[in-house]
Amino acid sequence: MKKEMASSGTTLKPIMTEKAVMMIERNNILTFETSAKKEKKDIKQEIEELFNVKIEKMRTLNRKNKKYVYAKLKGDTLAIDIATKLGLM
Repeated sequence: MKKEMASSGTTLKPIMTEKAVMMIERNNILTFETSAKKEKKDIKQEIEELFNVKIEKMRTLNRKNKKYVYAKLKGDTLAIDIATKLGLM
């Protein structure tokens, strides 16, 4: 189940798989799919501005012309709250 963000020029697609839900609950990590052409710093800035959060750590994975982003939020912000706002939980 993927839901594309309805924002001006936003290409982030939240990923809602069993593994992604476990990462939200256990590690405070949100998972997104985006264009492989986007740079890490641009993705980080977009997530921070879009959801008004701070990212502690971010990893990316390039696979089949897509980039998967794993964004660990700082401790005071819960990933489950963001997922609930997106309608994922």
